[in-house]
Amino acid sequence: MALRPFPGFAAFPTHHCVTGSLRHIYEHQGHPISEDLLLGLGRGLGFVYFHIGDMDPFYGGRANVARPGEEGLEITAGRRTGVVVEAHTTGSGRKAQEALRASLEAGEPVMVYLDMGFLPYFDLPEGYHFGSHVVVVAGYDPASGRVLLADRDPKPHVVEWDVLEQARGSTFKPFPPLHKWFTFDFSGVRPPTPAEVREAISEVCRGMLEPPIANLGVKGIRKARAETLMWPKVLSPDALRRTCANVAMFIDHRGGTGGGIFRIMYGRFLVEAAGLLGEPRLKPMGAELKQVGRRWEEVAAGFIRAARAEDPASRLEEATRPMDEIADREEDFWGRLTGLAG
Repeated sequence: MALRPFPGFAAFPTHHCVTGSLRHIYEHQGHPISEDLLLGLGRGLGFVYFHIGDMDPFYGGRANVARPGEEGLEITAGRRTGVVVEAHTTGSGRKAQEALRASLEAGEPVMVYLDMGFLPYFDLPEGYHFGSHVVVVAGYDPASGRVLLADRDPKPHVVEWDVLEQARGSTFKPFPPLHKWFTFDFSGVRPPTPAEVREAISEVCRGMLEPPIANLGVKGIRKARAETLMWPKVLSPDALRRTCANVAMFIDHRGGTGGGIFRIMYGRFLVEAAGLLGEPRLKPMGAELKQVGRRWEEVAAGFIRAARAEDPASRLEEATRPMDEIADREEDFWGRLTGLAG
Protein backbone atom coordinates (compact mmCIF):
# COMPACT_ATOMS: atom_id res chain seq x y z
CA MET A 1 0.00 0.00 0.00
CA ALA A 2 1.29 3.46 -0.89
CA LEU A 3 2.36 5.67 1.98
CA ARG A 4 -0.10 8.55 2.27
CA PRO A 5 0.06 11.94 3.99
CA PHE A 6 -1.70 12.43 7.31
CA PRO A 7 -5.44 13.11 7.00
CA GLY A 8 -6.06 16.73 6.04
CA PHE A 9 -2.48 17.34 4.90
CA ALA A 10 -2.14 18.70 1.36
CA ALA A 11 1.22 18.99 -0.37
CA PHE A 12 1.86 21.78 -2.89
CA PRO A 13 4.88 23.40 -4.56
CA THR A 14 6.62 26.15 -2.59
CA HIS A 15 9.39 28.67 -3.15
CA HIS A 16 11.55 28.65 -0.01
CA CYS A 17 12.02 25.69 2.30
CA VAL A 18 11.35 27.61 5.54
CA THR A 19 8.35 29.67 4.44
CA GLY A 20 7.05 26.74 2.40
CA SER A 21 7.20 24.40 5.41
CA LEU A 22 5.55 27.01 7.61
CA ARG A 23 2.80 27.44 5.04
CA HIS A 24 2.25 23.67 4.96
CA ILE A 25 1.77 23.72 8.75
CA TYR A 26 -0.52 26.78 8.70
CA GLU A 27 -2.61 25.31 5.87
CA HIS A 28 -2.90 21.98 7.69
CA GLN A 29 -4.19 23.85 10.73
CA GLY A 30 -6.83 25.56 8.59
CA HIS A 31 -5.18 28.99 8.39
CA PRO A 32 -4.15 29.79 4.80
CA ILE A 33 -1.30 32.27 4.42
CA SER A 34 1.11 33.16 1.62
CA GLU A 35 4.80 32.37 1.74
CA ASP A 36 5.47 35.99 0.80
CA LEU A 37 3.63 37.24 3.89
CA LEU A 38 5.48 34.77 6.10
CA LEU A 39 8.81 35.94 4.67
CA GLY A 40 7.92 39.59 5.24
CA LEU A 41 6.45 39.18 8.72
CA GLY A 42 9.43 37.06 9.70
CA ARG A 43 11.96 39.75 8.74
CA GLY A 44 13.36 37.18 6.39
CA LEU A 45 15.11 39.24 3.72
CA GLY A 46 18.68 40.48 3.89
CA PHE A 47 22.10 39.88 2.41
CA VAL A 48 25.12 38.10 3.83
CA TYR A 49 28.56 37.31 2.47
CA PHE A 50 31.05 35.20 4.35
CA HIS A 51 34.22 33.24 3.71
CA ILE A 52 35.39 31.52 6.86
CA GLY A 53 38.45 29.30 7.14
CA ASP A 54 38.56 26.50 4.59
CA MET A 55 34.85 26.70 3.76
CA ASP A 56 33.73 27.90 0.35
CA PRO A 57 32.57 31.55 0.11
CA PHE A 58 28.83 32.03 0.53
CA TYR A 59 26.22 34.53 -0.69
CA GLY A 60 22.86 34.50 1.13
CA GLY A 61 19.68 36.53 0.87
CA ARG A 62 18.06 35.48 4.13
CA ALA A 63 18.01 37.37 7.41
CA ASN A 64 16.73 36.51 10.88
CA VAL A 65 18.29 33.06 10.93
CA ALA A 66 18.09 31.77 14.49
CA ARG A 67 21.23 32.46 16.49
CA PRO A 68 22.02 34.33 19.71
CA GLY A 69 20.22 37.68 19.45
CA GLU A 70 17.88 36.55 16.65
CA GLU A 71 14.80 34.45 17.30
CA GLY A 72 14.53 33.18 13.72
CA LEU A 73 11.98 33.71 10.96
CA GLU A 74 9.81 30.83 12.16
CA ILE A 75 9.26 32.29 15.61
CA THR A 76 9.02 35.92 14.43
CA ALA A 77 6.38 35.12 11.79
CA GLY A 78 4.49 33.08 14.36
CA ARG A 79 4.56 35.89 16.91
CA ARG A 80 3.09 38.31 14.36
CA THR A 81 0.24 35.92 13.53
CA GLY A 82 -0.59 34.90 17.09
CA VAL A 83 1.00 31.45 16.76
CA VAL A 84 3.38 30.26 19.47
CA VAL A 85 6.27 28.56 17.68
CA GLU A 86 8.91 26.74 19.70
CA ALA A 87 12.20 25.46 18.33
CA HIS A 88 13.76 22.34 19.85
CA THR A 89 17.29 21.04 19.41
CA THR A 90 19.19 18.19 21.00
CA GLY A 91 22.55 16.52 20.66
CA SER A 92 20.88 13.17 21.26
CA GLY A 93 19.65 11.34 18.19
CA ARG A 94 17.64 9.03 20.44
CA LYS A 95 15.74 11.91 22.06
CA ALA A 96 15.11 13.53 18.68
CA GLN A 97 13.73 10.29 17.26
CA GLU A 98 11.51 9.68 20.28
CA ALA A 99 10.02 13.16 20.08
CA LEU A 100 9.46 12.85 16.32
CA ARG A 101 7.86 9.41 16.60
CA ALA A 102 5.49 10.58 19.34
CA SER A 103 4.17 13.38 17.14
CA LEU A 104 3.95 11.26 14.02
CA GLU A 105 2.14 8.45 15.83
CA ALA A 106 -0.38 11.09 16.94
CA GLY A 107 -0.91 12.02 13.29
CA GLU A 108 0.79 15.41 13.59
CA PRO A 109 3.02 16.71 10.75
CA VAL A 110 6.39 17.88 12.06
CA MET A 111 8.62 20.60 10.63
CA VAL A 112 12.32 19.64 10.85
CA TYR A 113 15.74 20.88 9.81
CA LEU A 114 18.05 18.48 7.98
CA ASP A 115 21.05 18.21 5.66
CA MET A 116 19.76 18.07 2.09
CA GLY A 117 22.97 16.33 1.03
CA PHE A 118 21.60 13.07 2.44
CA LEU A 119 18.20 13.25 0.73
CA PRO A 120 18.02 10.81 -2.20
CA TYR A 121 15.59 12.87 -4.27
CA PHE A 122 18.07 15.73 -4.78
CA ASP A 123 20.55 15.62 -7.66
CA LEU A 124 23.49 17.20 -5.84
CA PRO A 125 27.25 16.97 -6.39
CA GLU A 126 28.99 14.24 -4.42
CA GLY A 127 30.02 15.52 -1.01
CA TYR A 128 27.61 18.47 -1.06
CA HIS A 129 26.04 19.33 2.31
CA PHE A 130 23.66 22.05 3.50
CA GLY A 131 22.13 21.53 6.92
CA SER A 132 19.69 24.45 6.98
CA HIS A 133 17.16 22.78 4.73
CA VAL A 134 13.63 22.51 6.16
CA VAL A 135 10.87 20.03 5.34
CA VAL A 136 7.65 18.78 6.90
CA VAL A 137 7.41 15.11 7.84
CA ALA A 138 3.88 14.62 6.56
CA GLY A 139 3.33 10.86 6.74
CA TYR A 140 4.67 7.85 8.63
CA ASP A 141 4.48 4.08 8.36
CA PRO A 142 6.07 2.45 11.43
CA ALA A 143 5.74 -1.02 9.88
CA SER A 144 7.97 -0.20 6.89
CA GLY A 145 10.04 2.48 8.62
CA ARG A 146 9.31 5.04 5.94
CA VAL A 147 8.20 8.67 6.07
CA LEU A 148 6.79 11.21 3.64
CA LEU A 149 8.64 14.51 3.34
CA ALA A 150 6.81 17.58 2.00
CA ASP A 151 9.53 19.66 0.37
CA ARG A 152 9.29 22.36 -2.32
CA ASP A 153 7.88 19.93 -4.88
CA PRO A 154 4.23 19.32 -5.83
CA LYS A 155 4.23 15.85 -4.27
CA PRO A 156 5.87 14.53 -1.09
CA HIS A 157 8.85 12.18 -1.19
CA VAL A 158 9.11 8.74 0.39
CA VAL A 159 12.28 8.44 2.50
CA GLU A 160 13.57 5.68 4.78
CA TRP A 161 13.58 6.49 8.50
CA ASP A 162 17.34 5.84 8.78
CA VAL A 163 18.02 8.28 5.94
CA LEU A 164 15.88 10.92 7.64
CA GLU A 165 17.76 10.54 10.89
CA GLN A 166 21.12 10.64 9.15
CA ALA A 167 20.08 13.91 7.52
CA ARG A 168 18.79 15.34 10.83
CA GLY A 169 21.95 14.38 12.70
CA SER A 170 24.46 15.62 10.13
CA THR A 171 27.54 17.32 11.59
CA PHE A 172 28.75 18.91 8.36
CA LYS A 173 29.53 22.62 8.64
CA PRO A 174 28.66 25.46 8.32
CA PHE A 175 25.01 24.68 9.14
CA PRO A 176 24.61 21.41 11.07
CA PRO A 177 20.86 20.87 11.66
CA LEU A 178 21.23 19.76 15.32
CA HIS A 179 18.09 17.58 15.02
CA LYS A 180 16.03 20.80 15.14
CA TRP A 181 12.24 20.51 15.05
CA PHE A 182 9.32 22.81 15.86
CA THR A 183 6.06 22.69 17.79
CA PHE A 184 3.12 25.03 17.17
CA ASP A 185 0.25 26.38 19.26
CA PHE A 186 -2.45 27.87 17.05
CA SER A 187 -4.91 28.63 19.84
CA GLY A 188 -4.32 32.40 19.47
CA VAL A 189 -3.88 32.61 15.69
CA ARG A 190 -4.94 35.92 14.15
CA PRO A 191 -4.12 38.24 11.23
CA PRO A 192 -1.09 40.48 11.67
CA THR A 193 -1.82 44.01 12.85
CA PRO A 194 -0.88 47.00 10.67
CA ALA A 195 1.68 47.98 13.32
CA GLU A 196 3.31 44.55 13.08
CA VAL A 197 3.49 44.75 9.28
CA ARG A 198 5.10 48.19 9.45
CA GLU A 199 7.51 47.02 12.14
CA ALA A 200 8.53 44.02 10.05
CA ILE A 201 9.25 46.21 7.02
CA SER A 202 11.23 48.70 9.11
CA GLU A 203 13.37 45.91 10.54
CA VAL A 204 14.34 44.70 7.08
CA CYS A 205 15.19 48.25 6.00
CA ARG A 206 17.43 48.75 9.04
CA GLY A 207 19.13 45.43 8.43
CA MET A 208 19.93 46.41 4.86
CA LEU A 209 21.04 49.98 5.63
CA GLU A 210 22.51 49.76 9.14
CA PRO A 211 24.15 46.34 9.43
CA PRO A 212 26.34 45.64 12.48
CA ILE A 213 29.17 44.37 10.26
CA ALA A 214 30.23 45.07 6.68
CA ASN A 215 29.41 41.54 5.51
CA LEU A 216 25.68 42.23 5.80
CA GLY A 217 23.11 44.37 4.02
CA VAL A 218 23.99 46.80 1.25
CA LYS A 219 27.55 47.02 2.59
CA GLY A 220 27.72 43.26 2.27
CA ILE A 221 26.72 43.41 -1.40
CA ARG A 222 29.58 45.83 -2.09
CA LYS A 223 32.02 43.73 -0.07
CA ALA A 224 30.92 40.54 -1.80
CA ARG A 225 31.71 42.02 -5.19
CA ALA A 226 35.18 43.14 -4.10
CA GLU A 227 35.95 39.84 -2.34
CA THR A 228 34.71 37.75 -5.26
CA LEU A 229 37.24 39.34 -7.60
CA MET A 230 39.94 38.10 -5.19
CA TRP A 231 38.77 34.48 -5.15
CA PRO A 232 41.37 33.25 -7.70
CA LYS A 233 44.09 34.21 -5.20
CA VAL A 234 42.63 32.17 -2.34
CA LEU A 235 40.68 29.32 -3.97
CA SER A 236 41.95 26.34 -5.91
CA PRO A 237 40.58 25.99 -9.46
CA ASP A 238 38.20 23.23 -8.32
CA ALA A 239 37.01 25.25 -5.31
CA LEU A 240 36.52 28.32 -7.51
CA ARG A 241 34.40 26.40 -10.00
CA ARG A 242 32.36 24.81 -7.19
CA THR A 243 31.86 28.16 -5.44
CA CYS A 244 30.62 29.83 -8.62
CA ALA A 245 28.07 27.05 -9.12
CA ASN A 246 26.92 27.24 -5.48
CA VAL A 247 26.60 31.03 -5.44
CA ALA A 248 24.46 30.89 -8.59
CA MET A 249 22.20 28.31 -6.94
CA PHE A 250 21.75 30.40 -3.80
CA ILE A 251 20.71 33.41 -5.87
CA ASP A 252 18.27 31.79 -8.28
CA HIS A 253 15.16 29.71 -7.60
CA ARG A 254 17.05 26.40 -7.36
CA GLY A 255 18.38 27.39 -3.95
CA GLY A 256 14.91 28.07 -2.60
CA THR A 257 14.99 31.85 -2.86
CA GLY A 258 11.95 32.19 -5.08
CA GLY A 259 14.34 33.77 -7.61
CA GLY A 260 16.43 36.93 -7.33
CA ILE A 261 17.89 36.03 -3.91
CA PHE A 262 14.48 36.51 -2.21
CA ARG A 263 13.86 39.95 -3.76
CA ILE A 264 11.04 38.68 -5.97
CA MET A 265 9.24 37.06 -3.01
CA TYR A 266 9.69 40.18 -0.91
CA GLY A 267 8.38 42.32 -3.76
CA ARG A 268 5.19 40.26 -3.71
CA PHE A 269 5.03 40.71 0.07
CA LEU A 270 5.10 44.49 -0.38
CA VAL A 271 2.18 44.27 -2.82
CA GLU A 272 0.26 42.20 -0.27
CA ALA A 273 1.26 44.61 2.51
CA ALA A 274 -0.16 47.50 0.47
CA GLY A 275 -3.62 46.00 0.94
CA LEU A 276 -3.08 45.17 4.60
CA LEU A 277 -1.94 48.72 5.38
CA GLY A 278 -4.11 50.64 2.93
CA GLU A 279 -0.87 52.06 1.53
CA PRO A 280 -1.04 51.95 -2.31
CA ARG A 281 2.48 53.36 -2.68
CA LEU A 282 3.85 49.98 -1.60
CA LYS A 283 2.59 48.35 -4.82
CA PRO A 284 5.02 50.10 -7.17
CA MET A 285 7.76 49.58 -4.58
CA GLY A 286 7.07 45.86 -4.75
CA ALA A 287 7.27 45.92 -8.54
CA GLU A 288 10.54 47.84 -8.33
CA LEU A 289 12.11 45.30 -5.99
CA LYS A 290 11.11 42.47 -8.30
CA GLN A 291 13.06 44.26 -11.04
CA VAL A 292 16.07 44.35 -8.73
CA GLY A 293 15.57 40.64 -8.21
CA ARG A 294 15.78 40.13 -11.97
CA ARG A 295 19.13 41.93 -11.98
CA TRP A 296 20.24 39.46 -9.32
CA GLU A 297 19.17 36.68 -11.70
CA GLU A 298 21.64 38.13 -14.22
CA VAL A 299 24.35 37.80 -11.58
CA ALA A 300 23.38 34.16 -11.06
CA ALA A 301 23.55 33.53 -14.81
CA GLY A 302 27.02 35.09 -14.85
CA PHE A 303 28.21 32.75 -12.11
CA ILE A 304 26.80 29.78 -14.04
CA ARG A 305 28.80 30.85 -17.08
CA ALA A 306 31.89 31.19 -14.90
CA ALA A 307 31.41 27.72 -13.42
CA ARG A 308 31.18 26.23 -16.91
CA ALA A 309 34.07 28.21 -18.40
CA GLU A 310 37.49 26.72 -19.03
CA ASP A 311 38.90 29.52 -16.87
CA PRO A 312 36.28 30.59 -14.27
CA ALA A 313 38.53 33.35 -12.93
CA SER A 314 38.30 35.19 -16.25
CA ARG A 315 34.50 35.46 -15.88
CA LEU A 316 34.24 36.83 -12.32
CA GLU A 317 34.34 40.51 -13.28
CA GLU A 318 31.56 40.00 -15.80
CA ALA A 319 29.48 37.94 -13.36
CA THR A 320 29.66 40.50 -10.58
CA ARG A 321 29.48 43.67 -12.68
CA PRO A 322 25.73 44.22 -12.07
CA MET A 323 26.31 44.20 -8.30
CA ASP A 324 27.58 47.77 -8.23
CA GLU A 325 24.31 48.97 -9.74
CA ILE A 326 22.31 46.58 -7.54
CA ALA A 327 23.95 47.94 -4.39
CA ASP A 328 23.17 51.53 -5.44
CA ARG A 329 19.57 50.65 -6.29
CA GLU A 330 19.03 48.75 -3.08
CA GLU A 331 20.53 51.51 -0.92
CA ASP A 332 18.12 53.99 -2.50
CA PHE A 333 15.20 51.55 -2.37
CA TRP A 334 15.50 50.62 1.31
CA GLY A 335 15.89 54.27 2.24
CA ARG A 336 12.65 55.21 0.45
CA LEU A 337 10.84 52.18 1.87
CA THR A 338 11.88 53.25 5.38
CA GLY A 339 9.90 56.46 4.87
CA LEU A 340 6.77 54.55 3.82
CA ALA A 341 6.96 52.07 6.69
CA GLY A 342 7.54 54.62 9.42
